Parts: sequence; structure tokens; C-alpha cells
Amino acid sequence: MKVDVDMSICLLHGQCVIAAPAVFSFDDAGGLVWVAEVDEGLRGDVEAAADACPEQAILIG
Repeated sequence: MKVDVDMSICLLHGQCVIAAPAVFSFDDAGGLVWVAEVDEGLRGDVEAAADACPEQAILIG
């Protein structure tokens, strides 16, 4: 499964990091980083992260 984040609308609330820490995290500079190709076994976590995102910036493909 492909995961992307629209960084033009992401405000770095971090709800995705809480919902799916195996996929989303913050780098040392405070920027959001994520795994672009995720195993289907993590789909539930990624969908929870997308649902939790206040800006709905997470795209799942």
C-alpha cells in the first residue's frame, strides 16, 4: 500500500505519529517523515492515522 502526505496542508499536529508510529515519525528538525510503501498488515493503523488527521492530509493508495 502506498502512503503519502500532502505537506502543503499538513500542520504537523502529530496525530498520525500517535496512531501509526511504525509509519509516521518526526525527524530531528521536527519535520514529518513516513514510510511510502507500507505492508498491508499496517493498513488499519494507517487508516486510523488518516482519520485522525485534522487536515485530512494523508493519502492512501
